[in-house]
Amino acid sequence: MSSGALMLDIAGTELTPAEVETLKSPQVGGLILFARNYQNPAQLRQLMTSIRQVRPDLLVAVDQEGGRVQRFKEGFTRLPPMRVFSEAWQENPSKAVAWAHEFGWLMATELRDYDIDISFAPVLDLDYGHSEVIGDRSFGSDSEQVEALAGAFMSGMHEAGMATTGKHFPGHGWVEVDSHLGLPEDQRSFAEIDAQDLQPFAKLIKRGLDAVMPAHIKYTSVCSQPAGFSEFWLQRQLRERLSFDGVIFSDDLSMEGAAETGSYSDRADAALAAGCDMVLVCNAPERAQEVLQHLNSISHSGSDRIVRMRARPKRPSDSERLARVRTMAKELV
Repeated sequence: MSSGALMLDIAGTELTPAEVETLKSPQVGGLILFARNYQNPAQLRQLMTSIRQVRPDLLVAVDQEGGRVQRFKEGFTRLPPMRVFSEAWQENPSKAVAWAHEFGWLMATELRDYDIDISFAPVLDLDYGHSEVIGDRSFGSDSEQVEALAGAFMSGMHEAGMATTGKHFPGHGWVEVDSHLGLPEDQRSFAEIDAQDLQPFAKLIKRGLDAVMPAHIKYTSVCSQPAGFSEFWLQRQLRERLSFDGVIFSDDLSMEGAAETGSYSDRADAALAAGCDMVLVCNAPERAQEVLQHLNSISHSGSDRIVRMRARPKRPSDSERLARVRTMAKELV
């Protein structure tokens, strides 16, 4: 069953009549929630009930990585940044892997309790010390360490019934420019990127990584287009060479790193043509409507991969385990 290719957002803590009509469009396949959509657990539960009444099949997402990227706070466990696991690895790799698994499970378990399908996690970018926007979101600077820790976080998410999204392919950690604010350029050779940044993606694809989000970065020695609009990166490398058959989400088309590609409709066309299954348009409602109308005008067929990202049935919560991991989080944050 195919799903609409557009993921967009809503303005506030409840659906407006206009948003209800937008969500009914078959071209809308996903909804991403932000901090502005959250007041408290009771309000979130009501919001999700209303969303499911309109579109039971909608893929609902949030960025709930931990650290400085956590949209829901009050009533949720404050999760540590992923650098905490990197630091623990230096003393005891086995303990760090165990912690990463438990926190992946906790994050996913808490979101699943509200019928939210996915958090866009884990971050697979290496921390070279250059990128402030990545920084402590990374599991470390060594590709094998990142694979081990992110893989454990991923397995915890899977245990809780949540699909995983590795980002930002093929790696955002080298560049200094924040792709929210500009178009970063990475001048390294393909061989350098392949030997380091690509390795966590390659290895975790073999371990069941469900989705990938490419970076709005231009790798100038490799391809003239940013990765999210590049057939070289998404088709020849990700699909063919790495044998990835999961979902490819664009990063937000409202980011400055996407602006070079043209109008919002041009950006959506370029991302879908390169191989994205779903395009995100966030914090720009008029532009989201522009893309929606464009997809309607071309009768875009959608993707049958998106349905794989819907959450698995919830398991009964383990209250003792939840209490234990939440206590650990208080000690680490």
